[in-house]
Amino acid sequence: MRQPPWLPLTLRSTSLAALAIENPLMTDSVVVKNSVERVSVINTKVFLVFAIALGLALGSQLRAQVQTEVPAVVPGAKPVAVEHIKIHGSYLEGNLEKDAVERDVFVFLPPSYAKEKSRRYPVVYALHGYSIGAEQWTHEIHVPQTIEGAFAKGAKEMIVVLPDSKTLHNGSMYSSSVTTGDFENFIAHDVVAYIDAHYRTLPDRASRGLVGHSMGGYGATRIGMKHADVFGSLYIMSPCCLSPRFFSTPNPEVEKALEAVKTPEDSAKLPFFARAQLASAAAWAPDPKNPPLYLDLPMKDGQPQPDVVAKFTANAPLAFIDQYIDQLRKYRAISIDVGDQDGLKVDTGKLHDILDLYGIKHGFEIYKGTHTSAVADRFQNHVLPFFSQNLCFTNGCR
Repeated sequence: MRQPPWLPLTLRSTSLAALAIENPLMTDSVVVKNSVERVSVINTKVFLVFAIALGLALGSQLRAQVQTEVPAVVPGAKPVAVEHIKIHGSYLEGNLEKDAVERDVFVFLPPSYAKEKSRRYPVVYALHGYSIGAEQWTHEIHVPQTIEGAFAKGAKEMIVVLPDSKTLHNGSMYSSSVTTGDFENFIAHDVVAYIDAHYRTLPDRASRGLVGHSMGGYGATRIGMKHADVFGSLYIMSPCCLSPRFFSTPNPEVEKALEAVKTPEDSAKLPFFARAQLASAAAWAPDPKNPPLYLDLPMKDGQPQPDVVAKFTANAPLAFIDQYIDQLRKYRAISIDVGDQDGLKVDTGKLHDILDLYGIKHGFEIYKGTHTSAVADRFQNHVLPFFSQNLCFTNGCR
């Protein structure tokens, strides 16, 4: 079924970084309205860094949201087939949060797939952002309409796969953790292996593309650097969490709220920023001896915890990218984009600068828009055409 050309509020999202850019008064504190119109003022010396660093897509609890623009329907576009499947995550087994091991995955098969039975296709894996899962991601980028539109406008046909990585605290960060499970390898191995085994793919890295937005952009950056043996082309959209961050100013109310969390229901009641902090801590500072959440926080008793802060830093791509330059050189093509009104623009620019420094050929564009406003248009008119030009569409490409 085609998605309607509108989104309910619960399926719209933005990042606090974009929100702050749109409201220059939001400098020393951030005013957030939740679904019952309560107003919270949160000291951003601790939590605005999370919003900007994480680039987290805000969920339905925010009223001040940016609607994702819908590209016009392309006349003559042929329908793609949509399959909603489950993939078992062997790398997610035994995770301490008890997050689902059987994960939702949406597979979009091109118009010719059902008729040309001997034809094989390259595959693009698209990673969603924080606070949404794979199903909401389909609405945010308006698939299948945008996939059909891309094909109708000349992009070569490919399979598009949207795997789900939503966790107890609303996002896996596409990282490897005993607390959440190893989502990095779930994407790079479990999902890829399943798709190759069950669909007519071209099972070669040159025929696999990886793209992600916001937290998914972080995932594409992280997984892309570490698994260049699996993917051949890389597109990074408004990536969050690139830079190391500092923690210094305590917020007793938030600390108290975090300490009180004992169940998934407790987590779901947290303000957005506190829950985002739990998600990042679960991904980057797991602690199997610290139940019930099995994580360590960067602030405790009003003081930064150096060992935990070091773990956060170790998971910042701009801190570890130098170790993976040879892997990045293996890519057939890399592209990066970010909106000119997106607070993640600065760190995204730093990623571009580092690739330039090492002489790694790549595309980089700052387009007109906020963190989420143009994501569907970008997916149809930039992401899929990029993979059409750079993936291998025949056997034996190198």
